[in-house]
Amino acid sequence: MTDAVRPVEPRERPPAPEPAAALPLDAHDVVASVDAGLRARILHDSLARTIWRIALPAIVSSLLLTLFASVDAYWVGTRIGAEGLAAVSTSLFWIWVIVSLAEMVSVGLTAVAARRHGEGRPDDAARAVGDAVLFAVALGLVVSVAGLLALDHLFAWMHTPPGVTALGRRYLGAWLVGAPLVYGYFAVDAGFRASGNTRTPFALLAAATSVTLVLDPALILGLGGLPRLGIIGAGVAGSATRGIGFAVGLWLLVRARLVRFARPNPATLALIARIGLPTALTGVLFSLIYVALTPITTRFGTPALAALGLGHRVESWLFMIGVGGGAAAAAVVGQNLGAGQPARAARAGWITLAFTSVPGLIMCVLELAIPRQLAAIFTHDPVVIVEAARYLSIAAWSQLVVTAEIVLEGALGGAGYTLPPMVASTALTALRIPLAAWAAARWGAVGIWWTISLTAVSRGLAMMALWRAGRWQRTSV
Repeated sequence: MTDAVRPVEPRERPPAPEPAAALPLDAHDVVASVDAGLRARILHDSLARTIWRIALPAIVSSLLLTLFASVDAYWVGTRIGAEGLAAVSTSLFWIWVIVSLAEMVSVGLTAVAARRHGEGRPDDAARAVGDAVLFAVALGLVVSVAGLLALDHLFAWMHTPPGVTALGRRYLGAWLVGAPLVYGYFAVDAGFRASGNTRTPFALLAAATSVTLVLDPALILGLGGLPRLGIIGAGVAGSATRGIGFAVGLWLLVRARLVRFARPNPATLALIARIGLPTALTGVLFSLIYVALTPITTRFGTPALAALGLGHRVESWLFMIGVGGGAAAAAVVGQNLGAGQPARAARAGWITLAFTSVPGLIMCVLELAIPRQLAAIFTHDPVVIVEAARYLSIAAWSQLVVTAEIVLEGALGGAGYTLPPMVASTALTALRIPLAAWAAARWGAVGIWWTISLTAVSRGLAMMALWRAGRWQRTSV
């Protein structure tokens, strides 16, 4: 149900805020980062400068996760081999399902809490954060138990080779055990971002990633007196990154009075779920479509599966830049809509997209110029390198518009407008299954790579069309 965003009385612009140079590492700094000065910047300051201040920490935070994922792929690919890399790649399709469900809470909470902050109702925003944290941890526990019980079936559905299946079960099983902490992290992260504070999540993630970058090879290889866990160690380290961020972040939220715990309000939970569910379903269906693509790719052997995962690792750097930009755009859009400034919210989406399109151009050039060198970072297997280089050369063109999909989908989520993006994205992604089967029969694995690239371009163009149409400006939250 939608109607026009109700106007609000004009607010007197407060004095200029203090410079945002230092990272808030204690509760007093966190409070300072969400005071009237920060809110004034979001609602009244230069949009380009405001978005840059908010987006940069969010983007760097996302890149820290990508750094860990890339280092993880390096250790698995070079120490365990192509089967290990393929096991992690196929496990990631299910991890995407897990993370997509967590994003239901994250996207819904960002829209609700950002709107309340924009309306000048911080207590209601804090209550929403508290309800979301409890909901997220409970949901993560359910997902963890269900995933562990279904673990054998998850790989059977993908028809992965026996060696890949054995390693994948260990990696994904270790990741599933930590799912409740991962879900909690998504809610804590959204609580900060909805207030416009992206620096504290960055500081949290920087500390957690520093720990897990050491923990990852130590658990895989058994260094420093730790047990040699092999690929299980990679799964443990992966979930630990967000688990550490959740524990410390929750403490900071409590001290900063950005979260209030009480009996969960069913109406708030229903609103968060209603807003976030379409985005979550988009991610779940996206992941399941990759599960359906896996048997098609498996026909070309383990190197093709490894190349698919390796290509994703390289592309994840740009993808996460888009995720960070989208998180910043969601906060700015949500607060400006709450303050009755839809035109300013619209400009925020385009400006954020312009910022993130520059790295897209750089990544396109790199994937065209040095695809083999990029692939060789993660594996010594010459067959995998050749196939991954083909994938990167074809996918390079999609890098020009891939951030349009991610940034504008985040901005649309911040407005609470999530159903139409879900329909558009899911429909275009679903086309991959028949198109990949048809293309693979004629051109082999190259046909699959072209299918993935062209549908990615289509999704980016679809999000641009939805943002330009402007119907999201009339969404009630």
